[in-house]
Parts: sequence; structure tokens; C-alpha cells
Amino acid sequence: MKFIKFIKESVKVILKGNKWYYSWISFLSILLIWGGFGYYEQLRNGLSVTNMQDSISWGFYIGNFTFFVGVAAAAILLVVPAYVYNWKPIKEITIFGELLAVCAVIMALGFVIVDVGGPLRLWHMIPFVGLLNFPDSLLSWDSIVLSLYFLLNFVVVTYLLYKQFMKQEYNKKIFNKLILLSIPMAISIHTVTAFLFNGLAAKPYWNSALLAPKFIASAFCSGPAVLLILFQILKKTTKFEIKKEAIWKIAELMAYSMFLYLFLFFSEIFKELYSDTHHVIHLKYLFVGVKGHTDLVVYAWTSIIFSIIAFLLFLIPRTRKNVITLNIGAVMIYIGVYIEKGIALVIPGFSPDSLGQLYTYHPSMIEFRTSVMIFALGFLLFTFMSKVAVEIIFKDLNIDKIRV
Repeated sequence: MKFIKFIKESVKVILKGNKWYYSWISFLSILLIWGGFGYYEQLRNGLSVTNMQDSISWGFYIGNFTFFVGVAAAAILLVVPAYVYNWKPIKEITIFGELLAVCAVIMALGFVIVDVGGPLRLWHMIPFVGLLNFPDSLLSWDSIVLSLYFLLNFVVVTYLLYKQFMKQEYNKKIFNKLILLSIPMAISIHTVTAFLFNGLAAKPYWNSALLAPKFIASAFCSGPAVLLILFQILKKTTKFEIKKEAIWKIAELMAYSMFLYLFLFFSEIFKELYSDTHHVIHLKYLFVGVKGHTDLVVYAWTSIIFSIIAFLLFLIPRTRKNVITLNIGAVMIYIGVYIEKGIALVIPGFSPDSLGQLYTYHPSMIEFRTSVMIFALGFLLFTFMSKVAVEIIFKDLNIDKIRV
């Protein structure tokens, strides 16, 4: 009964707000409906309404899926200093990283659902229900680790908020074990996602032993970049509190991650260019174009230039601790990794194909609208959950106040 009371009060918090809150919810709802009608067209006519084809069977959806798996994994960048080193300024806001992880996993799975065509096909991927072809299928591994990571984060944040709502101490032994378990789980979800690409022997562009560590390093750049922006928005619009020291520490950790990400990135480029095998054509297609096909060149250079500038902004203490340059760096690393995880990763792996044929791919309007639907859903969920968390943690909503 007490937990039901907690749920009811959470719903009440979600339904109450000022005009800016309602405007934001209305805006996201309109995007959700607009995108939903686009997805309806895909359901009615099939994947033929997308610009994917036999030669390029992964596109915008899988690029977004890969990116959001990385965002979900980035929660451990807060968990490690907070619970391993017991650093209190970050410990106070770690729960919001966990909330972002929950929403990011939902969005990642949403892109898988729309990519397979009909959502009813996904019952085959449900553990203990469908036939996963486990352990031979890497897709089965991915569905299992993503599901477990989602459940772990959802249980952790729900348990913590419930205990604070009840004004009770949480069981530190159980809670700390779950938090520590989230660290290898976060690494595993992005590692297995990298193996989905890495395991395709017929696609030499992805056949690199550095792909998994590069995925993890980039995740620790893009995910915290999202968190930095969200924390500042929450601070401006709610009673959310965060110390400057916490923001600066997150930015400092991002600088280390960006160095590792760029190091691995340039190591791959060196290997391809110095060996100069036939497979270097995929890299040339990305950075300089091949046979007049230069569609990806501007995206590739934007990604790498933005990532380098962001690294320098976060590396230098003066710019790292300046709000303007901090936010510029966060936006630039987000854009850089988003391009690298999407367009720059997926498309060159398919083009040129094994016969040397080049194909141009751009997301169709249906793909764009469907993606907007998933983005809007994710932002709505994070808005609702953050509002409840802020109310309980910073406004001290608890069972005693309700009784009064």
C-alpha cells in the first residue's frame, strides 16, 4: 500500500507544473504525434518507405541505436567517482545519470523496434519467451545485456526514490552492490553493441579490435555531454541543485575520455592509411569521397574537427570552468560523436559493397519522423522522472507531508 501511495504521489507531481512545463510537455506531445503518424506509414507500407535497401540495410535507425547505447553506458562516469571514491558533490546527482540511462536504453530499443519493421517480430528477442539462438547470436547477447541494464537502473532509481520518499535509510549493502554491478554492465552493453559490427567479417571497415574500446571511450564523452546540458537546464527550471565542483569534475573526466577516444580514432586511421590495402577505400569514401560520391565528407570532417576543438576546451582548466566554453564544448562533442556513431560508422561499412559498387543513402522523411517520435518519447520520460526526482530529493516530498 505504501508503494502504491508513492506511485500515486509521483503521478500527481507529473501532472502539476507551471506554464513553461505544460508548454514543454505539449511541444513534445505534438512531436510524438507527428512522428507517430510517420511511423504509421512505415507500418502500413513496410520498410520500402525508408531509403534503406539491400546494399545499405542499416541506416539512420541503427546509427541512433548505437549512439543511445553509448549515452546509457555513460552513467558510470558519475557512478565511479560517487560510489567508488565516495565523492559527495557528484553522489548527490548520480541518480539523474541513472534516469538518463533508463531513458537512453528505452530510446535505443525503440530504434531497434522500428528498424526491424513490424514490432511484433520482437517477441523472438524477449528472453525466456522467444527463440534467441543464444549464445551463438550476438543480437541475443545484446538484447539480454540491454534488458538487464535497463532493469538494474530502473530498480536502483525506483528503490532510492521510494526510500527517500518514506524517509527511510536504504540498505547500503544491497544498494552499493547494485551500483557497482552497473559498472561492468554499462561496459558490457556497449561492448556487445560494438561486437555486432565487429563480428561481421564481410564488412572490413568494422573489422578492428579497437572498435569496442573506441565505442566505450566515445560513450564517456557524449553521455556526460548530454548530462552537463541537462543539469544546467534543470538548475534553471527547477529546484535542482548541483555544485560547480561536480560539473567541473565531470568535464575533467570527459577530457580524459576524449583523449582516449581521439587516440583510438587516429590509431585506426593510421593503420588503414599506412597499410594502404584495398579496404582503405571505405575510409577514403568517408573523408575525401570516391568517384564523385562526396556526400559524407562534410559530416566526417565536421565530426573530427568538432571533437578536437571540444577536447581542447575541456582540457584547458580556464575554458573548462567557463560556462560558455563549457557548453560550447559539450554541444560540439555531442555533435561529433553523434555523427561518428551514426553516419560515419554505419554507411561506409556498406558502401562500397563487396562488388565495389557505391550507393548513396540519406534518411527519408519517414525515417526522420519516426526518429523524432522516439526522441520525443525519451525526452518526455526523462522530464517526468526528473520532475519526480527533483520533488523528492530537493523539495523533500515525503510520506509525512502527505499525511499532513
